[in-house]
Amino acid sequence: MGKKKGNSRKCQSKSQRIKRKARKSLKGKKVSNKKKVYVLDTSAIINQFIPKIINQGMKGKLIIPNAVMAEMEKLANQGREEGFRGLEEVTNLRRNKKVKLEFKGDRPTEMQINYAKSGEIDAMIRKIADKNDATLVTADLVQAKSAQAYGVNVLYLKPKTSRKGQKKAKKGFLKKFFKK
Repeated sequence: MGKKKGNSRKCQSKSQRIKRKARKSLKGKKVSNKKKVYVLDTSAIINQFIPKIINQGMKGKLIIPNAVMAEMEKLANQGREEGFRGLEEVTNLRRNKKVKLEFKGDRPTEMQINYAKSGEIDAMIRKIADKNDATLVTADLVQAKSAQAYGVNVLYLKPKTSRKGQKKAKKGFLKKFFKK
């Protein structure tokens, strides 16, 4: 049994190295302060990054794909906190005068929602970003790397994991993304 435990640590370590390397190519991108178009991924909304980004200088149009709304609705219907938190974040964004909020895209089918882990919803979100010549805002490393591979402009916001396993942004982390 000790052998399995050691292998697990070795695999985890290798996985962590791969993720670190993947994150490096996403670092250091600057987003100008001029009005732009941003497509918000579910992860960026439920991690509550968007109000922080707006306070750091993001201006322009925010597009929330209907696929993102469907994903958060499903989570809320399952009684999951992140679903309710995401829906509340979107409600608060509607009140924010610094940005214009739009909803775009098709609602996913039940099959697409059920296969969200295999990338169905992420593909829908990337397509909207690409179609609108927008910057995809995400806290999902796989989504960020996929967007980068497809040539979609991406703003990756790495969540910081706290002791309780909840993800939080580092204080002052977002300032480097926006030019004054």
